[in-house]
This record gives sequence, structure tokens and C-alpha cells, in this order.
Amino acid sequence: MMTEPTTSQPMQTQTQSQTQSPAPASHAPNTDGIWFASYAPEVPREIDVSQYPSVVTFFDECTTRFRDRVAYVSVAENLTYGELARKATAFAAYLQSIGVKPGDRVAIMLPNTFQYPVALFGVLKAGAIVVNVNPLYTVRELSHQLKDSGAQTIVVFENFAKTVEDSLAGTRVQNVIVTALGDLLKDGFNLKGKLINFVLRHVQKLVPAYNLPQAVPLLKALSTGYGRTLAPVQISATDLAFLQYTGGTTGVAKGAMLTHRNIVAKLLQAKVGAESQLTDDIETVLTPLPLYHIYSLTVNAMIFMGLGGRNILIANPRDTKMVMKILRNETFTGITAVNTLYNAFLDNEEFRNRDFSNLKLAMAGGMAMQQAVAERFRQVTGKPIIEGYGLTECSPIVSMNPVDLKHMREFDGSIGLPAPSTHVRFRKDDGSWANIGEPGELCVKGPQVMKGYWNRPEETAKVLDDDGWLATGDIGVMDSRGYIRLIDRKKDMILVSGFNVYPNEIEDVIAMHPDVREVAAIGIPDVAQGERVKVFVVRRNPSLTEEQVIAHCRKNLTGYKVPKVVEFRDELPQTNVGKILRRELRDQELAKQKNS
Repeated sequence: MMTEPTTSQPMQTQTQSQTQSPAPASHAPNTDGIWFASYAPEVPREIDVSQYPSVVTFFDECTTRFRDRVAYVSVAENLTYGELARKATAFAAYLQSIGVKPGDRVAIMLPNTFQYPVALFGVLKAGAIVVNVNPLYTVRELSHQLKDSGAQTIVVFENFAKTVEDSLAGTRVQNVIVTALGDLLKDGFNLKGKLINFVLRHVQKLVPAYNLPQAVPLLKALSTGYGRTLAPVQISATDLAFLQYTGGTTGVAKGAMLTHRNIVAKLLQAKVGAESQLTDDIETVLTPLPLYHIYSLTVNAMIFMGLGGRNILIANPRDTKMVMKILRNETFTGITAVNTLYNAFLDNEEFRNRDFSNLKLAMAGGMAMQQAVAERFRQVTGKPIIEGYGLTECSPIVSMNPVDLKHMREFDGSIGLPAPSTHVRFRKDDGSWANIGEPGELCVKGPQVMKGYWNRPEETAKVLDDDGWLATGDIGVMDSRGYIRLIDRKKDMILVSGFNVYPNEIEDVIAMHPDVREVAAIGIPDVAQGERVKVFVVRRNPSLTEEQVIAHCRKNLTGYKVPKVVEFRDELPQTNVGKILRRELRDQELAKQKNS
């Protein structure tokens, strides 16, 4: 399960069952509903999920209402809501023309460019299910996701087409749609778009050679779609909108089934919490987080659409100099980022010297927000960072701190109050519900909770009970005002720059190396990334080096999952049945850092 705690690092450890669904309690805990008294007057206790039958209904309303406004900005070009609707409808019509039917899965492997929202809403308008894919996935990772989802169609940036080519064996993929950065700049026929594509391909050589004879250029697909009429598609609230993949406690990537109702609920929950600070005047949000990530997808692509806002798309947020260059002629009223990005921006003199008088809302999600970074951001901008908590299985929001810049709260590590229409309880070790001040496993119930895991009923049953309570695996506590604080994350999960890294996956990859006998992976504190991956290896071949282990990982893992530190040992601590004790290794590392 992918959790995205946005609070300080856990302060203590508590053993908690990860496989037992919440047991019925003889009475409700005294935490139920106490958070309502802390809601701002304008925030309702409940939302009307029936307001929009589907995400498509919401999209059509917004693109009609804000037709002439700019929806997205990329490479100093604009895409209006009207143009977005036209392109998305054309793409949906094209998908129908190649046989994509409602319920089919379509993988989208794109960075933050115009192509992403066009493909996203085009897939949804066709009644198909979006399977978001990290463009930086390795062949192994992509192959698993394509096979597991059963996707028959994929949309990919040409920079990553070689990965797709090498991943197709054993999948059901028949249709490949390829695009390049300059394609949708002025419909791709302008000199600027062609020049950008030429430079990326032939000067910077960022497009590896690939052989996909069945591939169709996105511009050709859109041209076909423009000449067709989109056949009406009946979409119900319970139909799936996304298979959003998450590792879960086992480390095996699973598709969280998110319905149209889940997504509508989430965007309405967040909107009522933020609209006191934001308006339907033109708001501009900086979008450095990838839209394929559940947090950015729902907050930036959905919520700001409901406000008719502008999204400044950042394709590579790690290139801080380029980000600052993009922002020289831009003023933003909102920003969503993770701790590492805020930290990187604050280290940039140009960012620190900006005028932040128009900034209304800075939100943090995806990883722990460090107090030092939050305080520094407030010193530089005069505005607080609003924290919250969510997980993929909740589409993702569970709780948020109030958006109230008139009464700025000091950073306290709280993950806020449960969202409207959301119930939160804490389950103790004995299965009973905890009361105020008592720690327990955070359990959630609400319209944003997923339908289950794709084709994995056993895994679903481990976390979701018959009454709709989702066991998050995170240990927390609620105070008398209804504010939640996390005590401990799920055991063993590592959080690197806002992305979940699961030790099982890393260990499985390293164990593939013929010179490795045993391996254990843990997360250790890191100022820049929150945590970094360290592995302990028992060698089968004494000549095995750290460089060889890391090189092996780079071939099979996305960059943020690759270990930064390798330590060789003669043996690893184990239980009496031979299970490696990661926690003991982690405790040793923390003690070593404390004494250093």
C-alpha cells in the first residue's frame, strides 16, 4: 500500500499487525466526529458525491465554463481549456477507432507536458481505464505493470519508447502511440516544436533508437480523431477510472482500483477545504510533481481545473536552474511539492529573491515535511506550508490541515483533520478501537476509499473489511481537537523524495546477482531525500564490490530505488526461523548516526 505521510519522522516504534482487518468494536470510540468542531465555518461535514456522475462530467463542465482560459503552460506555450477539450475528444475518438472499449486499460507513460492531460482525459472520455506509468521505469518494472493490468494500449514519450519495446514480450499490448515534446506546441506544425524535437533527437541525443513498427505518432492519432465523431459512452460512478499502481506491504506492485466516484469525492473534499483561500479568479499553480503521481494528478490536474486555474508544467523539477528560468516571467498563487523540492528551491538565490505577495497556498504531500524546511519556507515567503496525509488507496487524501493564512499555525508535525465525509479510527493491537490520545493503526472509511486491488482479492481482504474500513498500516493518534499525528510508518517501508520504496523489491533484484548470498534493505535518514536506501550484503563471491552491486541495481530499478550505500557483512541478524531482522539493522544504523 502506498502511504504518503506528510509529517515529521516517526518518533517511536510500535508493533502492529498488517494483515488483520479492523475488528468490530462493541462501541464507537470517543474520537468519532470530534474533528468537526475544528472545521472552519465554511467547511461542510459532508460532500455531495452525486454532484458529478463521473470525472468526465466534471471535465466537460470545467472545459466548457473556462473554455477561453489557459489550462496548462509548457515550454512557454499555452493550452486553453477549449483546446484541451478538443484534443482530448479527438484522442478519445481515435481510441474508439482502434477498438478501445469501455473498461479497457490504457497505459500512459508521459512526463508533465501537454500530452499528459490530453491523453488522460481522452482515455476517460472513451470510457477506458487509465494506468499511470512512471516514465523512468526499467524494463522489468514496466513489464510487470503492463502484464498485471492487461493494458492493450500505451501512450509513451519517444524518449522512453525503447523501454516499451523491450517490455512488450508477454504483455497484451497491441497499440503503441508515440509522441515528442514539441508535438503539441501550436499543433506541432510550428518551427519551435519541430526545432525542439530535432535538438532532443539529434543534438542532445535523448531519444534512444527503438523499433516499434506498430507505433502511431500522436499527431496522426489526433488527426484521425478530428475526422471522427466520438460515440456516446455511458460512464457510471462505480466504473473504474484508474488503476493506480502501488507497492503495498509485500512490495509487489498492485493496481489500486479507483472509481469515478472515488476521484470525484476526493476533488470535492479538497476543493471545499481550499476554496476559502482560492477563488474562481485565475489561479496559477506551479506543478513540479509528476502528474502520474496520485497526489499531483488529483490536486493539480483536477482541483485546479475546478477553479479554472493555470498549471505551469515542469517536466524536470530536479533541474532547478531551468525551473527558475521558466518562472522568470511567471507569478504563481499556488504550489504543490515535496520536502526535497521545497528544500532545493530554497537553496536557489533566484527563488529566495522572488516576490511572493501573490502566493496563496503552498501544499506539501508525498513525504515527510521537515520542520527546518517548513520554517525556512515561511521565513522566505511569509506563508506556511499546508500539510496533509494520504495514500493511493484513498485517492489519496485522508486528512488536511486547515487552509487559513489569516491565522498561520506554527509547524507542529500534525497531518491535520479528517476530510469531509471521511471517518477515521485507530485500531489497537487487541482489535478494539482506540480513544483520544491512544495510539493505534489508522483506519479510514469514506467515499474516496478504493474498490480494492486489481485481480488480488486476497490482498484486498488484508486491508479492506466488509464495512468499508481501510487499514493503512500507519500508527497514529488523535488529540482532543481531532488533529492526527503519525507515530510510526508501516514497518520497513522506505520513503525517498516522496516515493515509496519497498525493501522486498530491492532485495529481490540484488538477490538475482550470482555473487550475492543474502541481502537486506533499509532506509536511513537523509537530509536531502528524507531517507536513502542502504543495503547489507553477504557475499557469495568475496570479490564482489559496492560498485558492481549498484551497477546491477541501476539496470533493474528506477533511480530513486537504487541503493546509495552498500555494506558487506559476514552474516545478517535473523529470527529463529531464518527471517532477516531489518528493524535490528535499522536500529544499529540509527545508533551509529547518533553516536557519530
